[in-house]
Amino acid sequence: MPTTPTTPTTPTTPYAPRTTASTRTTPSVSRVKLVDLALPHPRLRLEQDDEWAVVRQGTQWTRIRLHDYDAVFAIPGLYDLWIYDVLGCTSPRRVRLLLDRALADAGVDPAGLTVLDLGAGNGCVAEELARSGITRFVGVDIAPQAAVAAGRDRPDRYLDYVVCDLTDLDGADGRRLAKFRFNALTCVAALGFGDVPPDVFTAALRLLDPSSWVAFTLKTEFAEDASLSPFATLVKSLDERGELRIVARENYVHRRNSAGDAIQYTAFVARTKV
Repeated sequence: MPTTPTTPTTPTTPYAPRTTASTRTTPSVSRVKLVDLALPHPRLRLEQDDEWAVVRQGTQWTRIRLHDYDAVFAIPGLYDLWIYDVLGCTSPRRVRLLLDRALADAGVDPAGLTVLDLGAGNGCVAEELARSGITRFVGVDIAPQAAVAAGRDRPDRYLDYVVCDLTDLDGADGRRLAKFRFNALTCVAALGFGDVPPDVFTAALRLLDPSSWVAFTLKTEFAEDASLSPFATLVKSLDERGELRIVARENYVHRRNSAGDAIQYTAFVARTKV
């Protein structure tokens, strides 16, 4: 098990050690070394996109922003420790269960899905969905370090992993993706903060076969308030035009922030146009 977050002696900014039982909702990654992590004091009340922690590497403590994925993924074990064990992320599991129910209602065997995992990171979502019997995943992420982390942490999970911008595909990357007949898309905890912009999400939808399954999450306030995120308007527009028919949705606690407050998200399962 990962080590309990420890309060560093330097730097002098106050940090709050957090002792938690494991809340991991994806299988643990046993191939990576353990790391020490300390969270900022809860009174700092950081916004979600500004969250950070300090991480010990050897004798040095380094401050890393949670959404600086290149830096996070570069340290083996850090992402899973921080997101799942300390902050208690539930999104992969909640998406899997919602998708399982939708597939069962439609009489669809999960084993028949070929999933385009958008914003794939180090493979946590694909690993969770594999528990339902899905075996065919292709990862896409714009961050090169994410692909390195997926190969390191979950080396057998993806049939291919393409580092690219789907709105500006070169010929080689386009051919790699064209080899697959995607009938499912996942994008979990990657929409709304600029990691996967709306045009990238819609570009991914265009790679799907007709009547494909789409499972994704949004921060609940982003899903409901167009003034906070363009995704509220995009999802509503796609649904109204029949291009993306929402078949299930569920509000849930995505995880806790560094102050211990619940972050509310909404999971969606949809079908593309027949």
